[in-house]
Amino acid sequence: MLNSLPNILTLSRIFAVPILVGFLWDPKWATGYLFAFGLYCLMGITDYFDGYLARAQGTVSKMGVFLDPIADKIMIAAVVLMLVATRDIAGWHVIAAIVILLREIAVSGLREFLAELRVSMPVTRLAKWKTTFQLVSLGALILAGAFPSEEWIKLTGLVSLWAAAALTAITGWDYLRVGIKHMD
Repeated sequence: MLNSLPNILTLSRIFAVPILVGFLWDPKWATGYLFAFGLYCLMGITDYFDGYLARAQGTVSKMGVFLDPIADKIMIAAVVLMLVATRDIAGWHVIAAIVILLREIAVSGLREFLAELRVSMPVTRLAKWKTTFQLVSLGALILAGAFPSEEWIKLTGLVSLWAAAALTAITGWDYLRVGIKHMD
């Protein structure tokens, strides 16, 4: 199934992460942030279309189900780490970023554990909102690096980051409660 368009789109997101990181490398290079924002948006579009196409064409594959959340987590983690490294996320806001990273790692491990037990852990509506706030916050923070004089963009990113962190904690706890029932 490596040759199906949905899987190719998913893999393209993974292979684009080093390019995205490269664009974010120098916080003084506003053009790099603008390129990063464009690539980030393109990655988000491919994330939507890989799932949409797989369902519409009836080509949902085990590889796609496996790779899609990994691609998402790699992208989110790379962007969070870069924005912290460049101090676009700094001070107390780093706590929100850490909450997001910890939850992503913990839920991934929990899903892997539960999969061995053949227990499904479907994505909740609240988790989809969490993802939306995460994507908006990181996109806004990248865009703020391209337009540093537009402080409202960065403020939008930081407010969304905290909203994402709050939803991250809530949904992480919900998933953990489900998982604990199967840990004896």
